[in-house]
Amino acid sequence: MTLNLTPLPGIPLIHPGDDLAEIIIKSLHHANLYLQDGDVLVMAQKIVSKAEGRIINLTTVTPSPEAIKIATITEKDPRLLELMLRESKTVMRAQPGVVIVEHRLGFVCANAGIDHSNVGWGGDRYQGKIEGHREDPPDEWVLLLPESPDASAQAIRHRLEQASGVHLGVMIIDSHGRAWRMGAVGVAIGLAGLPGLVDLRGQSDLFGYKLRFTQVGAADELAAAASLVMGQTAESTPVVHVRGFPYKLREASLEELLRPKELDLFR
Repeated sequence: MTLNLTPLPGIPLIHPGDDLAEIIIKSLHHANLYLQDGDVLVMAQKIVSKAEGRIINLTTVTPSPEAIKIATITEKDPRLLELMLRESKTVMRAQPGVVIVEHRLGFVCANAGIDHSNVGWGGDRYQGKIEGHREDPPDEWVLLLPESPDASAQAIRHRLEQASGVHLGVMIIDSHGRAWRMGAVGVAIGLAGLPGLVDLRGQSDLFGYKLRFTQVGAADELAAAASLVMGQTAESTPVVHVRGFPYKLREASLEELLRPKELDLFR
């Protein structure tokens, strides 16, 4: 098996309303990459959120009493806590510097996936679309996760398949921390056309032993690989083209990667 991951060049800074599918098509053309059946496009969450206008200026947020209470515990901006509460089903842990929530999308993460980095003022193209002002400092701007990453991935996949005439997978990824281990890794938060989970139970190993428990988080494995290629700071490579994904493409969604609460021994 050979797995090739190629960061797409020339992706511009994304603004609300931008057509990500069209931008990806142009970048593929400039890179002389032609889509084939089974290819996968992996996108950083930030560009999807920006295109969908999920940018919030904290000066427009009024914190609730609950947000102020948790902010006192965590030593975080109460306006930021208010957004976390809006984006979450429940706050699971809160201590100085740390807020762990069950996100409304179903997964457990820090800070409800809200991010300060690489947001900033977007120039005149934000006017009339995002509340806020050019003179507001960068730390007043935050980015929320897409409303429905699965739906976002599906819409972009549909456009790319229409343009190319081939069968593709599309994935949206974000960086998450993990219980018991240090460091953030790329994980899938939205899927379209590729499996999240690959069930190997019943298959035989090299010595004929039938696997009883093995299920592979294939989408998360690919997300981690793509995240290495994208980088985490100022690389400006938020889209990765993947060829050689070793599993058959199929319809899927984020839900199959989420551990049911009755099977969650750590919550």
